[in-house]
Amino acid sequence: MTSSTPSNPDNKPSGSIVENSVIKEQNASKQPVTTKAWKETISFVKTIAILLALAIMIRGTIIEAFKIPSGSMIPTLRIGDHILVSKLSYGFRLPFVDKMIYQYAEPKRGDIVVFTRVDNPSTLENESKDNVIKRVIGIPGDEIEVQRNHLYVNKVLQEEEYARWEKGGDPLGNFGPETVPEGHILLLGDNRDHSRDSRFWQNPFLPQERLKGRALIVYWSWDELSRIGTIIR
Repeated sequence: MTSSTPSNPDNKPSGSIVENSVIKEQNASKQPVTTKAWKETISFVKTIAILLALAIMIRGTIIEAFKIPSGSMIPTLRIGDHILVSKLSYGFRLPFVDKMIYQYAEPKRGDIVVFTRVDNPSTLENESKDNVIKRVIGIPGDEIEVQRNHLYVNKVLQEEEYARWEKGGDPLGNFGPETVPEGHILLLGDNRDHSRDSRFWQNPFLPQERLKGRALIVYWSWDELSRIGTIIR
């Protein structure tokens, strides 16, 4: 019996057919992996970009974190307290430029607010971008007077549990009487003898459009962990 040889109509070596098929399979297997990795990279970059945009939007229009650098608001706020400030308390601000474009609420007496410091609020000269935190004491129409560690609003003596005075009644802290004009507020620090506030400005009244927001809560404090979560009043 004679052995038969399989026919090869294309006259191509069988080995080359196997080799070509293996190469095609390898190329086919590499392409999906490369495409998948590229798509995952693009998706990751998009996610980061969206999160970054949201963070900027939230910081610019909704809420912002600040750190207390001085003792001017002791005992309410301590040096090193980290606080959250609502930027929607009084109006809507444009992100990036941080400018109030629409005010829909007035600050109230007792509000603790963050604002952009101005050495001369009347003429906006010597303007600084520093952020300052103080308590609203006078609103439009209020007559404010400070005499020997006593605060009078519309000639009525105020009982301030939050205020800290030193004994002796430093006459440099005396102020007024002055009436708060429309569209402005008057601010004092709770640590009255160690606060550079409306009493010492060339013009004691701050335009309300310079308000950045109202302080809400202490979210972190390195020195006193028990202060975390303290509502700011």
